[in-house]
Amino acid sequence: MKHTFIATLLAAVIALPAYAADYTIIAPAAPGGGWDQTARSLQTVLQQEGISKSVQVQNVPGAGGSIGLAQFSSQSAGNPNALIVGGYVMVGALLTNKSVVTLKDVTPIARLTGEYEAIVVPAASDIKTLADLVTKLKADPGAVSWGGGSAGGTDHIAVGLIAKASGVDPTKINYVAFSGGGEALAAILGGQVTAGISSYSEFESQVKAGTLRLLGVSSDARIAGVDAPTFKEAGTDVSIQNWRMVAAAPGLTDEEVASIAADFDKLHKSAAWQETLKTKGWADTYLAGDEFKAQLEKDVSATEGILKDIGLVQ
Repeated sequence: MKHTFIATLLAAVIALPAYAADYTIIAPAAPGGGWDQTARSLQTVLQQEGISKSVQVQNVPGAGGSIGLAQFSSQSAGNPNALIVGGYVMVGALLTNKSVVTLKDVTPIARLTGEYEAIVVPAASDIKTLADLVTKLKADPGAVSWGGGSAGGTDHIAVGLIAKASGVDPTKINYVAFSGGGEALAAILGGQVTAGISSYSEFESQVKAGTLRLLGVSSDARIAGVDAPTFKEAGTDVSIQNWRMVAAAPGLTDEEVASIAADFDKLHKSAAWQETLKTKGWADTYLAGDEFKAQLEKDVSATEGILKDIGLVQ
């Protein structure tokens, strides 16, 4: 009887689902923005798919992710349960803010998504097209205010590139940086800035509701289901893509990194994640392991060059 009981108990234990360690994900921005949306989407899918039993999200906003990254790298070192989301915005912000903490101070796991920039104005604005906005920009760069994410991020870079492509000195642009998508959206809807720029998903519901007018998107070709020209179609030769990633803490063992990577490989392959990408309008640009690390190094180098060209970094 004793042996039978032990065998039954072992079988029951083996039959239980094998959950990964509970995760805490740092979203280094205020609620409402792209990083917050990414972190909370990861939270939902990791739990829904049984990859992790419990996932918590913490918001640590400020300085384009620099504050959250610094806190994460120092306080989470050696902790395999700690994760942080970030992306192209963070690459530029770290350079612009001359941060002593960089992406070399975390453990890159995977690039998760890609998304294109969108330019919007309030529905009541007299600006009807991107060409109208560029005309105003050429006439008086300082009179056109742009509301977007943190200084040096994708939004800021995109505005600088638009100015440069339009023959306007990029250092003359009037860019108003917000730490979260919710704050930026409120300023745009309230007419506190001339135009708003961010990832399309952050404006989609307001565009569909008719409170914001979409002037253009930064893709090379039109985006299916989005009724707007590309910047290039509208006469401004600029294309740029934002991407988002997940990274783990520094100081992990190879086994711990492999375990985290396996969890995100499961997440990427899940039907729930693919449905999330579709719902959010995020492109599947998944890249992991050494390939992602190599691409990240290239992106950091290229971004530094762009920021110098448009006068954001000396």
